[in-house]
Amino acid sequence: MPAIRLRLPAGVEYTTYVAWWRVIGLLSGTSMDGVDVAAAELRLDGDTVELRPLGATVVPYPEVLREKLPAVLPPAACSAEDLCRLDTYVGQQLAAAARLGVELAGGRADLVGSLGQTIYHWVQGSGRVRGTLQIGQPAWISEATGLPVVSDLRARDVAAGGQGAPLAGMFDALWLADEPGTTIALNIGGIANITVVGGRRPLAYDTGPGNALIDLAAGQITGTPQDTDGRIAATGTVHPELLELLLSDGYYRRSAPKSTGKEHFNADYLARTLDKLPAEVGDGDLVATLTELTARTIADACRTEHAAKVVASGGGVRNPVLLAALRRRLDAPLVVSDDLGLPADSKEAHLTALLGFLTWHGITGNTPGTTGAAGPRLLGSITPGSGPLRLPEPAIQQPRRLRLQPGHTA
Repeated sequence: MPAIRLRLPAGVEYTTYVAWWRVIGLLSGTSMDGVDVAAAELRLDGDTVELRPLGATVVPYPEVLREKLPAVLPPAACSAEDLCRLDTYVGQQLAAAARLGVELAGGRADLVGSLGQTIYHWVQGSGRVRGTLQIGQPAWISEATGLPVVSDLRARDVAAGGQGAPLAGMFDALWLADEPGTTIALNIGGIANITVVGGRRPLAYDTGPGNALIDLAAGQITGTPQDTDGRIAATGTVHPELLELLLSDGYYRRSAPKSTGKEHFNADYLARTLDKLPAEVGDGDLVATLTELTARTIADACRTEHAAKVVASGGGVRNPVLLAALRRRLDAPLVVSDDLGLPADSKEAHLTALLGFLTWHGITGNTPGTTGAAGPRLLGSITPGSGPLRLPEPAIQQPRRLRLQPGHTA
């Protein structure tokens, strides 16, 4: 928190700081397989946000949700009944994850930040985002924990003319502020995104599919929507004609900032692309090619932004075939965020905790240069907890950096 300075009669300055806030961060990514949850302590110290991880885990969705969520994505139809049921079920899963997050925080927390589950990201053909929808009713979280919840974090950025994604730009710009040269923060989830820190201009955007198409093909081949350790890709070779068709997608030629999701890179998209080939593609070759697509499009973006170093996080860093392909194609060294003290698997959940914390303290959570918004905005809506809503005094200083503190058991 900002320091409180008291001028004593003898002219001695006394400085004290408000205690840490315990915040739970929740989200479900484009893989739609469960809820990432992180517990952290955060505080403001002048122009620095300090973050101390307390624990993180993943709460898998039940099978019915893993089936129903992808089933309502375009081009499938989705009724109001479907949407209401899914909003409720996802909200209840987020609530269960939040209770676990409170346990990770030692049984006490002050606030929950929830990015929910993106179900649709409305992008016009020109690349302009007209709307975005995250489900997972926050009232279930408040009811289960008694805590206030900051949710619906993307919509305000979209209303201000931004992409609403990726919101990691704020976290990355603060976290990597003191790194020399141009550093790229890379997250490989269902969709891959980058944040450019220290470059010619602040910038963040989705590069294209991360694990989304790989997971889809793996699920069709094995029934398990994940190429664990890159085992399927390792059995095949890249299919040049298929890779060329995939790279011809117009998304890769759009100017940044830009964003995308499974409303574009989905089963129908992959089927249409494969239909253009004269012969079937073997299972190993298909997954190897999709893995190469992810590596190629990420590396191309990093090269365009003149990366001096790439710091990677997200589930994709656990795929050694994908990481090896990335390292072959990148012109800069690649490190995993764990090497800098931030667990790769829980970075986005910690991002959500940070965004909730910033809104709670009256601090803007978007970086307009990265999302394309008209200006900085306070993000999200607040659902009260079990008692009256009492926000702290708004911060008087915009943070310039984020400092990670060693984690501990609360």
